[in-house]
Amino acid sequence: MLVNYAPPSLKKPLLLASSSLFSPHTTSRQSPLSFSKLLHFHYRRSSFHTFAAMAEAKDAAFYSPPEHDVGSWYSVPDLRLRDHRFTVPLDYSVQRSASPKISIFAREVVAVGKEEQQLPYLLFLQGGPGFECPRPTEASGWIHKACEEFRVVLMDQRGTGLSTPLTSSSMLQLGSAQKLAEYLKYFRADNIVNDAEFIRVRLVPDAGPWTILGQSYGGFCAVTYLSFAPQGLKQALITGGIPPVRSGCTADIVYRACYEQVIRQNEKYYKRFPQDAEIVREVVIHLAESEGGGVLLPSGGILTPRGLQTLGLSGLGSSSGFERLHYMFERVWDPIIVPGSRKQISDYFLKAFENWLDFDSNPLYAILHEPIYCQDDSSNWSAYRILAEDNGKFDAIRAAKEGRPVFFTGEMVFPWMFDEIHALRQFKDAAELLAEKKDWPPLYDIAVLKNNKVPVAAAVYYEDLYVNFKLAMETASLIAGIRLWITNEYMHSGLRDAGGRVLDHLLGMLNGKKPLF
Repeated sequence: MLVNYAPPSLKKPLLLASSSLFSPHTTSRQSPLSFSKLLHFHYRRSSFHTFAAMAEAKDAAFYSPPEHDVGSWYSVPDLRLRDHRFTVPLDYSVQRSASPKISIFAREVVAVGKEEQQLPYLLFLQGGPGFECPRPTEASGWIHKACEEFRVVLMDQRGTGLSTPLTSSSMLQLGSAQKLAEYLKYFRADNIVNDAEFIRVRLVPDAGPWTILGQSYGGFCAVTYLSFAPQGLKQALITGGIPPVRSGCTADIVYRACYEQVIRQNEKYYKRFPQDAEIVREVVIHLAESEGGGVLLPSGGILTPRGLQTLGLSGLGSSSGFERLHYMFERVWDPIIVPGSRKQISDYFLKAFENWLDFDSNPLYAILHEPIYCQDDSSNWSAYRILAEDNGKFDAIRAAKEGRPVFFTGEMVFPWMFDEIHALRQFKDAAELLAEKKDWPPLYDIAVLKNNKVPVAAAVYYEDLYVNFKLAMETASLIAGIRLWITNEYMHSGLRDAGGRVLDHLLGMLNGKKPLF
């Protein structure tokens, strides 16, 4: 219930609204909509029971006002910023005093000179899972466009950035794999939306609704928002992030669909850079024949043939990924300065490989990657299981020996990564527990989505490596009123590559500049 989030000034009217709304004596003349209009909050009894953040407060006096610290304004070129820190429950399903607390960091951004203007709010939901919001250094890209008419809120999702960050070192404080797995179950989209609602009723005047912009996994969070807290939304914008919403764990259907696109991207890569096919084969053979089946990485991990294939995660799906991958392999070998010296992989390449993966600074991405697809079922290492169905297409050593191109993998996390990647080794047991976990709470409500009243516009990238086009279209057909911009002009990174244009196009679809046809 909203009273769980509300500052003291709103608690009394919210409690009055609650008692009226659920009173058996409420009549059509005493419609609770009058309270919703006053508070910009629409109650749904279905969401009330399924979404922990909306649980009814038995005793409003029990909840103490939350901590909200506001910093001073500061500047980067053409922008003014200030920081907000909120103390929120780790677990919204219990009374606030009974739950451990975490901190959520949000950065407010406006164009210079608009600090005191009454602007509508736009919340940005970052891709991931496990990545923090961008840190603006100037007014550029989509932020520049958004600040023309919005007050932008960059919220570090729980566990990332400055929001009680779960790093390779901080997670060790939990002491055991069991405790860590239990803790991490609170770091999915449902509680990210809980945090957003907690912030909205404190930040937006009169607890009014705001616009959300969800990129990639942020789009998944946006659909969770539409499912369980639509009363908090004025409109929703999604870029490359419409999730599968079927019940159970959808990871299997995701990876079966995504492997097809990964193969197509590999074929396009080798068509662009045919010389790389032989280079990659040589590297695979070198790794396979090295002692221990791989080469030590600077961090202490090991680079194996299957580890090499994970370069496709970043290299195959973004606008400049092909080029960056090619230039990495240009410098894969150390030069032979002394005739007869042993051939070896360069330190440059080994360091570049680790920099591409980001698991040392953002381990949540690997640990929570498959659980983001789960509702009442386990993932059981879906990507690894589905890969076994490929009849050897992704067997790097076999491909190299047979003279075939070695296919890189895409956005998949495999259990062996927790052996080979140094930053992940200490979380292997916790990751196993999460892979086996079945009792995941729901992330979507299809009935609510079919009755959606929030204006929604989404950019759907036809050749998206990370969010399958067919599955995105299936979900879109379940969201009432959604408008789609289907394009192959951009890859998954469209918002980063042409943010101003992408955001302008989506806003135009909702504000009448791009009318229905």
